[in-house]
Amino acid sequence: VRLVESGGGLVQPGGSLRLSCAASGFIFGDNIMGWFRQAPGKEREGVACIKQDGMTAYAESVKGRFTISSAHSENIGLEMNSQKPEATAVYSCAAIWGIRTAAFAGRCPTGIGEYDYWGQGAQVTVSP
Repeated sequence: VRLVESGGGLVQPGGSLRLSCAASGFIFGDNIMGWFRQAPGKEREGVACIKQDGMTAYAESVKGRFTISSAHSENIGLEMNSQKPEATAVYSCAAIWGIRTAAFAGRCPTGIGEYDYWGQGAQVTVSP
């Protein structure tokens, strides 16, 4: 399984940026995908999650400003609007695949330890 992020870069405060994550290697079965970020000097945190049934979940700090979407089961996006300087971080996508997804019936997980596969990350810098 391989996850590759794209779309990172520099954005001004109040601006918008879209990240994409392309997954490959999911031959059969369901998957859950999420976005995480790690700011300088801070621990990695969950940002958003999406399941194949359309269920989503967001961190409180991004609700109403970020939108996670899925073009199909192996490609997700993260639309980030009204960016704030504290959003500067390395953003990574992650996935749960196959039979493990059954453990998350009724909820969309945003915990780091719940995900099995990770991308390398994309830098997002929010600065004037």
